[in-house]
Amino acid sequence: MKYIFASDIHGSAYYCEKLIKAFEDEQASRLVLLGDILYHGPRNDLPRGYAPKETAAMLNSLADRILCVRGNCDAEVDQMMLSFPVLADYALLELGGQRVYLTHGHVFNMDHPLPMQEGDIMIYGHFHVPADEVRNGKRFLNPGSVSIPKEGSGHGYIIFEDGIFMQKDVLHY
Repeated sequence: MKYIFASDIHGSAYYCEKLIKAFEDEQASRLVLLGDILYHGPRNDLPRGYAPKETAAMLNSLADRILCVRGNCDAEVDQMMLSFPVLADYALLELGGQRVYLTHGHVFNMDHPLPMQEGDIMIYGHFHVPADEVRNGKRFLNPGSVSIPKEGSGHGYIIFEDGIFMQKDVLHY
């Protein structure tokens, strides 16, 4: 199974369209969204192509293939717009025999992890900067932000296939 992990779309229809193109071109079976789907938040500038209703419609077309966790900018009103659950603080997957925790990153992250065991993986967003680090035998991955990358990073997402995580950029589509 091939997964795409992405975070921090922040209502950008422009970058959401590029993410969906990547999802289709990669022929992934699941799109895992790590929060901050529709709203840009008071600390961020409006992303290019800010159109939350369009973003919701595009993502709703893939509702049966999306797994999502809640970001700090996601609220109950966002759930009313989306056809897939968005309000879980974290989720747990088994990928390639490894336990993978999914969360947004504003509560649980590399510095404040969920109760993980050695060999577990946590994938989170929130910081808008890609990361791939191992601490005490636990791996922490961050795809960065699809629409508002920071610290000179690209418009990132992560592919998981054949036991390997790989960082990519939606602007390649």
